[in-house]
Amino acid sequence: MEQGKRKMWQFPWRYKESIAFVAGFVFIGFMLQITVGKFDFYLLQAPVNLILGGAVIAFLILLSFVRKSAFYQWISGVPFSVTLIAALLILGLVMGLTPQFARLDPHDKDIFTVLGFRQVTSSWPFVLIYFLTLISLGSLIVRRLIAFRKQDYAFYFNHIGLWILLFAAGLGAADIKRYVMHVREGEVEWRVYSENKDVLELPIAIQLNDFEMEEYPPKLTIIDRESGESQPKNKPDYFQIDEKMPNGTLDKWDIRLEEYIHQAVRNSDSTYQAVPMPGSSPAAKVSARNRQTGEVRQGWVCGGNMAQLYMTLPLDSQYCIVMTQPEPKRFLSDIDVFMEDGSEQHAVLEVNKPLRIGSWTIYQYGYDNQAGRMSTYSSMELVYDPWLYPVYAGIILLSVGSICLLWSGNKKRKAEDDLG
Repeated sequence: MEQGKRKMWQFPWRYKESIAFVAGFVFIGFMLQITVGKFDFYLLQAPVNLILGGAVIAFLILLSFVRKSAFYQWISGVPFSVTLIAALLILGLVMGLTPQFARLDPHDKDIFTVLGFRQVTSSWPFVLIYFLTLISLGSLIVRRLIAFRKQDYAFYFNHIGLWILLFAAGLGAADIKRYVMHVREGEVEWRVYSENKDVLELPIAIQLNDFEMEEYPPKLTIIDRESGESQPKNKPDYFQIDEKMPNGTLDKWDIRLEEYIHQAVRNSDSTYQAVPMPGSSPAAKVSARNRQTGEVRQGWVCGGNMAQLYMTLPLDSQYCIVMTQPEPKRFLSDIDVFMEDGSEQHAVLEVNKPLRIGSWTIYQYGYDNQAGRMSTYSSMELVYDPWLYPVYAGIILLSVGSICLLWSGNKKRKAEDDLG
């Protein structure tokens, strides 16, 4: 061996040792994944996550007493940090390129499933790299805090914010609970069903004052009266109702929209008139001309939430024109939320516009699909996350640190320009 050449695993450790160390942990993770299955985050439910979090912090404090050792310099140094970031990046790419599933078929023995690629964040390799990252990043923060310099404020904001975010998001995942609550108009509900169909009483109650829905105009299609299948059978045609574009085609028929009423009720003579009221339905007067025979059919078509409003336009003894159910454009729930501590809040809940109150986030989830805008209830998803505020704190610190970096970098560049 060449004189003076550094041997592998000889301190100070650098990139070769870091890559080998992390690769070894990933290998152990894959072995655990194959032998015992995915990591069960629910094992970390409170108070276990609090105890484990306290143990991590205590370990970092104890480790700081040997901060001058070569091992501590390595674990808090650049080579190990870069290697961990690369490992997380590779696992992130796997997660992005492989479909992820909340639940898997227990009989699925596909190699990607066995190795945990279908549920990356629950796989042992990811969990082990996550904890190594907490230790490495935490060691670096402790080392820099002991040698505190106020001009490093941007570093402290960024790294402490990132550590808090990783700590809270990872250890707090087991405490997140999700429920779906169905609330009827004018009623207050605080009960939900568990996965085992047991009734659970929550420390939060919701009163549904009103459920509203805006709908797109429906479509017309030709169906076989006996089978109910849209025609042509292999590739059904649909005519989107649009008063600005009244002409279209359905199979062998030319269609013209003569009149459209979005909220209509049927008269005694089988015509329709506009009456905005509960139960009214879209109705269209159309004319259809057969391009082959020249036959013309004209009349009203209504999808109708109620049987007394429903109407089809017969074309012959086998086929008729029907109206599809309108698709929802926007639906919302006017609610009041009551907390166990006596606080309450009013909100209008919409898709992608949730309500956050305390550790709860409430999302608009669904409604009675059969009744449409006549739905008498609204479904809401309630997510309980007691670690939400620590996550927010980490994000805020990260944001402040990023702003400080930009500001200090811009200040330094101006100083260099002045000197130049």
